[in-house]
Amino acid sequence: MTAAAKRASLKRRKIGVGAFLACLVLVLVTVLLSARGPDLMPTAIAQEQGQVPGGSLGSSSDADFWRAIRDGNAGNVSGPDAQAGVMIQSEGDLWRAMRNGPLSTYGVWVLVGMVALLALFFLLRGRIKIEGGASGHRLIRFNGFERAVHWLTASTFIVLAVTGLNLLYGKYFMPSLVGPEIFGWLTYYGKVGHNYLAFGFMIGICLMFVIWLADNIPTHHDLIWVLKGGGLLVKGVHPPSKKFNAGQKVIFWLVIVSGVSLSLSGLALLFPFKFPPMFAGTFALINDWFGTTLPTVLTPIQEQQYAQLWHAIVGVVMTAVILGHIYIGTIGMEGAFDAMGEGDVDYNWAREHHNLWVRDLEEKGREALAARSGGDD
Repeated sequence: MTAAAKRASLKRRKIGVGAFLACLVLVLVTVLLSARGPDLMPTAIAQEQGQVPGGSLGSSSDADFWRAIRDGNAGNVSGPDAQAGVMIQSEGDLWRAMRNGPLSTYGVWVLVGMVALLALFFLLRGRIKIEGGASGHRLIRFNGFERAVHWLTASTFIVLAVTGLNLLYGKYFMPSLVGPEIFGWLTYYGKVGHNYLAFGFMIGICLMFVIWLADNIPTHHDLIWVLKGGGLLVKGVHPPSKKFNAGQKVIFWLVIVSGVSLSLSGLALLFPFKFPPMFAGTFALINDWFGTTLPTVLTPIQEQQYAQLWHAIVGVVMTAVILGHIYIGTIGMEGAFDAMGEGDVDYNWAREHHNLWVRDLEEKGREALAARSGGDD
């Protein structure tokens, strides 16, 4: 490899490592939450402990009073708009307790758990090197349009993830770090960016589905790849793989399915009360399939609350998955970042990780050469 090629490879590696570390730092700040204890993320519903939510009416509540609001119409006033006539929406307290309690708590453990798992994997396995060494011969892996679609989706998702995590966790530690004024400014403009960049993410998801669907259909080679652990656990093991291996296909379908779910729930939040109810019908199907007793009659505001909870849950899980994807594409595997960073990869890297794809390229090359030779005769 020439000196110029080595410098270019080192530059790409630094860019990849920097991108991963930046995301890692943004996620690790959430560890502060677990150190502050349960007082920051209460898991109990205030009413059930005799406390009025927010302490707005003092430190205790009348159980009969709250029971009447929950079970009857004591919390409603008459008017032309029945929804506007709800003085106290009791389910809002359940939503608040769920969002600030289990959702926030388990969300931290999911993110921190993924970071810990990646760190442990790196310590045990180290960076996956190109065993044959760089050959100096490059293969085109992704064209300019494919890379543009990938980076459109990736960049918008990173902003969405950071601003979304700030909405969920920022209030617990950001004001003490940057001050309440700056935190308020960051949160407001972060929310504005979140709302508008979401459409770029949606476009990226749709384009990814179109251009890579054919290469992400599962085959019998994927089963072999899974049984051999993708060659990630043991050196020298290189299971067969076409353009995308089984792990990449799992990431693809998780991103597509989760992205669509995020988009639908996000649109419901962007345009409240404008979409047909999604959760009542979904709960009815789940009840039919599994014999559960989920509520199937929901008010419009309850639909919005379920949409917000679901949006946050899927967002946290998808962020954890993408952290793993970023790790493999940067510090986890030598030569992997080149595919999306430059569009081409080293021949030895491609042969070790995508041997069937290389074979197909070589066969097409021979066919093209034969066709040209035949035409010249």
